[in-house]
Amino acid sequence: AGGYIWHTTGSGKTLTSFKTAQLASALPYIDKVLFVVDRKDLDYQTMKEYDRFEKGAANGNTSTRVLQRQLEDRDEKGNPHEYKIIVTTIQKLDIFIRKNKQHDIYKKHVVLIFDECHRSQFGEMHQAITKSFKNYHIFGFTGTPIFAANASSGGNPLLRTTEQAFGEKLHTYTIVDAINDGNVLPFRIDFINTIKMPDYVNDKKVYSIDREKALADPQRISEIVSYVLEHFDQKTKRNSYYTFSAKWEEADKHNPKKMIEKRETRRVAGFNSIFAAASIPMAIRYYNEFKKQIAQKNRNLTIATIFSFSANEEEPDGLLPEEDFNMENLDQSSRDFLEAAIRDYNSTFSTNYDTSSDKFQNYYKDLSLRVKNREIDILIVVNMFLTGFDATTLNTLWVDKNLRQHGLIQAFSRTNRILNSVKTYGNIVCFRDLKEETDKAIALFGNKDAGGIVLLKTYEEYYNGYDDKGEYKPGYAELIATLTTQYPLGQPILGEEAEKDFIRLYGAILRLRNILTSFDDFEGNEILSERDFQDYQSIYIDLYQEYRKGADGDKETINDDIVFEIELVKQIEVNIDYILMLVAKYQQSSCKDKTILTTIDKAINSSIELRSKKELIERFIEQVNVSTKVDEDWRKFLHERKEADISAIIEEEKLKPEETRRFIDNAFRDGILKTTGTAIDKIMPPVSRFGGGRAAKKQGIIEKLMLFFEKYLGLI
Repeated sequence: AGGYIWHTTGSGKTLTSFKTAQLASALPYIDKVLFVVDRKDLDYQTMKEYDRFEKGAANGNTSTRVLQRQLEDRDEKGNPHEYKIIVTTIQKLDIFIRKNKQHDIYKKHVVLIFDECHRSQFGEMHQAITKSFKNYHIFGFTGTPIFAANASSGGNPLLRTTEQAFGEKLHTYTIVDAINDGNVLPFRIDFINTIKMPDYVNDKKVYSIDREKALADPQRISEIVSYVLEHFDQKTKRNSYYTFSAKWEEADKHNPKKMIEKRETRRVAGFNSIFAAASIPMAIRYYNEFKKQIAQKNRNLTIATIFSFSANEEEPDGLLPEEDFNMENLDQSSRDFLEAAIRDYNSTFSTNYDTSSDKFQNYYKDLSLRVKNREIDILIVVNMFLTGFDATTLNTLWVDKNLRQHGLIQAFSRTNRILNSVKTYGNIVCFRDLKEETDKAIALFGNKDAGGIVLLKTYEEYYNGYDDKGEYKPGYAELIATLTTQYPLGQPILGEEAEKDFIRLYGAILRLRNILTSFDDFEGNEILSERDFQDYQSIYIDLYQEYRKGADGDKETINDDIVFEIELVKQIEVNIDYILMLVAKYQQSSCKDKTILTTIDKAINSSIELRSKKELIERFIEQVNVSTKVDEDWRKFLHERKEADISAIIEEEKLKPEETRRFIDNAFRDGILKTTGTAIDKIMPPVSRFGGGRAAKKQGIIEKLMLFFEKYLGLI
């Protein structure tokens, strides 16, 4: 008995499978639950997820010996210890079955749950399990099932589809459901035509030889790399700022064998991307070309690459081939190249990896973490990282590879994990004509009418409006027209109702602008000038700060009926460099061109980040004269002001000077002022514990330090 659950990629498959494992393990007649993952989950991502859901609920194992011990309910010392849920890889289970023709576990009542049941488990592995285990239930979870329509023609004819292997479909949650429920994002796809084939080639065989030659042409590769670099900032939204939580592991100082998870909040600009190449030789060419052009164009971008041997370059039915971590199978020149690419990586990140088996696995893990933490800008792959890899900061996939059906949806789905309001969709840029394959895959894994939901609308629809399920959605042009007629600049907005309407309208414009900036056609068609936008944004921020006074803290939803798109305001931040450039311009005019001061004022008012620095900037401008060296004097001015401000706080509040300065330096280093924990207590003056005023005193100090921190954050 058993069945399979079709849960689209990225929609909580692991949580659902964990719940299933937990419920099954609680049944009195079930002896064991085996949760089986593919070896690609090298770092036991599943184990970590399980641990998050419930500490110690599941047990992972790093060798077949440990798996055997857990199946026999013995701990490390050989004493009885019950293991109800065991997480293991398909490969280890396979070795266990081959080595143990007879074993008690085969007679026990076992539930086997397979994660991503669409690949390795088909065929031999499946038969081995069904031959050995006598009393079992088998369940499969998959994001992309194999139906008769996309089944391969090879292998065992009785195990070609997911249903044949696992039994009936028990539950479906498609990509359409996930997008509608806001669990994953839709895609936006560009098709860039990169080869013009001559018309006179009619012979099919000649055509395909010519085509392969054309695809690998160095001129074409150079043009694609140049296109990527030219559009990189636009696609990955590099002038949009946001904060996210970076995570990694470090060895414990007291116990080097124990790893502890570290986190920090980072403020970054934009997202990162994966480049999918068709083969290892193509990946090598792309890596070299990227390296060359990045140096030529003096771009500050970090690239990396990873691939390994796969026995199967041809992709039957869209399944991306299994990759092998055994480098011995890779031809020498590819391995030498990979060694060199890993050396580049080592010098960038001060690591020490190579292609020997242990170190390559650790390279894979480290690379995976750095992509998740947005430390790699472009990762060039062949098949690795195109399935099962989740990074919320990843928003773009560049594709020069034939993808279809299952592999296409899997690869595209690397880009559509939800992160924040700045990331509204996954960007796919295809350098091959995958239009038909995309439509087919979406029809197969969404439903026949899914296209409209899975793919973003066109530029015209966003700009001029469209119908959505019978409801008219106004376009950008119409919203701007409403804005300028109903709320002309220079006229006050009167009454709460009018304010709320303005907030809703401007929020809708911000959301549309966020999408439209990814379309090349939008440039030059913004309608409003930059300056007018800044004026409207100033009004929007004024209202935000006004409404926030009455609400608690930093909530963006001030009350039930209005939401401020503050993340979208922050992402088009004017930065201090821009202001200093204007100050330099003002100074070059011998401090006579007062229109520049108006421009500076508008820019500061339209920025949440710079408003807290307004007084600082204005004070600096007051002392600018013909001989001012803007950059140098600004740094000097900042240093003096910061020193004067912190000294004043220390004196007023009688704080411990050395501790306070260290506390503040750490805050600027980490980009966050930690107001909880013991660090803040260490800087406090000794206050009588019996006075009862300590909490109020502490709160007052925190507020002063917070204002100071916001004033200088991003400047120091």
